[in-house]
Amino acid sequence: MTKSLKRILLAGALVAHVGIAAQAQDPLRGAPENWYNLDYEQDSVYGVGAERAYNEILKGKKSKKVVVAVIDSGIDIDHEDLKSVIWHNTKEVAGNGQDDDKNGYIDDVDGWNFIGGADGEMVNEENLEVARLYGKLSKKFEGVAEEDVAKADKKEYELWLVVKKDFESGLTKAEENYARYDMILHQFKRGKALFMAYFDLESEDEILGALETLETQDEVLLGMAQMVEGMTAQGATEERIAEGVKYFQDQIEYNYNPELNTREIVGDDITDLKQKNYGNNKVMGPDATHGTHVAGIIGADRTNDLGIKGVADNVEIMVVRTVPNGDERDKDVANSIIYAVDNGADIINMSFGKPFSPNKDIVDAAIKYADSKGVLLVHAAGNDNKNTDKERNFPKDKFNSGKTAKNWIEVGASTWHTDEELPAYFSNYAKKNVDLFAPGFDIYSTVPGSEYQALNGTSMASPVVAGCAAVLMSYYPNLSAYQVKKILMKTVTSLKSKEVLKPGYKDLEEGQEPEKVKFGSLSVSGGVINLYEAVKYAEKISK
Repeated sequence: MTKSLKRILLAGALVAHVGIAAQAQDPLRGAPENWYNLDYEQDSVYGVGAERAYNEILKGKKSKKVVVAVIDSGIDIDHEDLKSVIWHNTKEVAGNGQDDDKNGYIDDVDGWNFIGGADGEMVNEENLEVARLYGKLSKKFEGVAEEDVAKADKKEYELWLVVKKDFESGLTKAEENYARYDMILHQFKRGKALFMAYFDLESEDEILGALETLETQDEVLLGMAQMVEGMTAQGATEERIAEGVKYFQDQIEYNYNPELNTREIVGDDITDLKQKNYGNNKVMGPDATHGTHVAGIIGADRTNDLGIKGVADNVEIMVVRTVPNGDERDKDVANSIIYAVDNGADIINMSFGKPFSPNKDIVDAAIKYADSKGVLLVHAAGNDNKNTDKERNFPKDKFNSGKTAKNWIEVGASTWHTDEELPAYFSNYAKKNVDLFAPGFDIYSTVPGSEYQALNGTSMASPVVAGCAAVLMSYYPNLSAYQVKKILMKTVTSLKSKEVLKPGYKDLEEGQEPEKVKFGSLSVSGGVINLYEAVKYAEKISK
């Protein structure tokens, strides 16, 4: 079985957001649905101890409402477990077509959509930043020898070489995977149909049992049986493989398409980086799975008897739609941060990322603006099992000036395992650039249509941290963003000396041995966030 197919079967169907890169997950395997809110000492899983904090320390205490902005793919604001915690712009009159609060955005009652048009249309499929850069730089440098490049263009030419390599390898991989998955799908469908007829079965559920009785000397038939039996036993279904086919087909058609221009839908001038007033107020978007899941982790209603309980118990979720099925644009990210800050966000969750940021300066400026207003930024480290001390990953807390944002927390994903699989196999890591780890595997949360689903990703770990930060700000409102970060870092469940598998351990080729490292080498803190200990510490210093 190919490495890519094994990953699909391990992770389930891939969610479409390439820039977000979260994976859908099979039903929970051994952990309680709310494991991320549980406590290691009481429940033997590396959750954050939210339930223990509420029961033992926070019970009966007063709290202040905290606004958490979710910059993401959109949120189902009518979800049964979220509608009571959605932020509403009380200064805006719904549906009157006026900018009542004079913030530059008409009818932004529930937030804003920066990837929609004034006519109500919305961007869904989008290309990657590497494809956009390839389209731009190829016009200038394709076929140009290095010795012919002007001195003033040397730096841009070096970028072109990196972009060209990444784009061409990415496109080739997508094309190969599409062809492979398409072939597997046809073989799997053919094999199922063959054995349904061969055994005269009425249901596909009977195939595995029937294959156990197969006695034949026909090598072709035997090979087909082994293929169907092996793939079915590992969780392959026709639907799941078809999703893999579509995933790679979309990569070719949209993500690696340099000519795709979605700004025709938005209607802005993408070259005007100072432009702010564009988009629309349709905050759900065409695919709000990812953003809805993130929102539920942060603050799904803890007072009702429905679904799940979010980490934080007194929050409002501000919806800012910025992330398409592809890479978010720097202009939109910067404007989204500014919008969230200007409209009262205390914390901003950003579960997205990409390896190129051509307009990083404007994102840096927005981060500094958030810092000046005391807003905490929480960012997902990414799901490419790479060391971000060495490899590109944006946005980030390191400015082009060389300085570092102090109001930023970078989050890796951990699992409920207490053994060597503690770091999630997909998680990025870094001794300097990842601050801490948080639950990001088998995370059961809200999805559109008042449904619930378990997903994997640092995209899930980041809102766990945002929720923890919201609890501290809510019950201890005198704490600054800096102090909240410092407390969360200081009170992690320290596992520095614990020997674990280095992320990427499930993506190895057959015969490769996974590398073991100290958990402390994967982040600054060397630990997993612990809200119970953070609250205990905040309670102590507040006295």
